[in-house]
Amino acid sequence: MRLRSSALLPLAALVLAGCAALGRGTPAAPATGADVVRAMRAKYDGTWYRTLTFVQKTTTFAPDGKPTVTTWYESIRAPEGGTTQLRIDTGDPAQGNGVLYTADSLRAFRGGKQVAYRAGGNALIPLVEAAYVQPVERTMAELAPTKVDFTRATVRGTWDGRAVWIVGATSAADTTSPQFWVDAENLMVLRAIFVPVAGAPLMDMRLGAVKPAGRGLLATRCDFYVQGKLVQVEEYLDWKADPALPDALFDPAAWSSAPHWAKPAAP
Repeated sequence: MRLRSSALLPLAALVLAGCAALGRGTPAAPATGADVVRAMRAKYDGTWYRTLTFVQKTTTFAPDGKPTVTTWYESIRAPEGGTTQLRIDTGDPAQGNGVLYTADSLRAFRGGKQVAYRAGGNALIPLVEAAYVQPVERTMAELAPTKVDFTRATVRGTWDGRAVWIVGATSAADTTSPQFWVDAENLMVLRAIFVPVAGAPLMDMRLGAVKPAGRGLLATRCDFYVQGKLVQVEEYLDWKADPALPDALFDPAAWSSAPHWAKPAAP
């Protein structure tokens, strides 16, 4: 059946309306990786939590696949104009064992005493916390050791059924370049492929089970893969956004003496 040209006009209008509706459901991708970081910062400007605590169920897997489960206690703070810090108590905080990370440093503690310090921190800190509260330029500087190329065009992809923007990859099929994947709707990081800590191997880190945390969000499960093999699973429990945390909790000199939310106060 042949249609008159006048009959095509309403049909074209319907098609265009449908395309517009699809466009509203899928935000336009920022041009470059740097633009993605700017979008992350802008979306939660003034609303993202500045402190966070949670209990972490940590499952590590030996080469033969045998799991070992431990409980860690983690505290994060991102002070206005200051450096974001992550304190990890690996076991009962009363034992004084753990690490204090920034994006560019690590301090290790045993029995309440600092036993090691090294430059090179935890590159996940900018992606899960600092990117939402600090200047964009600082976030990209903190991520520079990962070798993620922020000048590359943003790549569209999907992850776990959700649209994502991929920063640092050459294409959606590229899983070897240093990169991270950001949910196109809520701007949460869902995947990262790089060396997260100096001396560690290249890891494929998958962040999921995203839940509300204060006026921000938290991925409450992280799976770490090395060469396609699952080596560690982290499950976050009893999280609290914006709790009051004393400065001493992040002071290396007060590692064991500072009041800790996960241990009873001294009598």
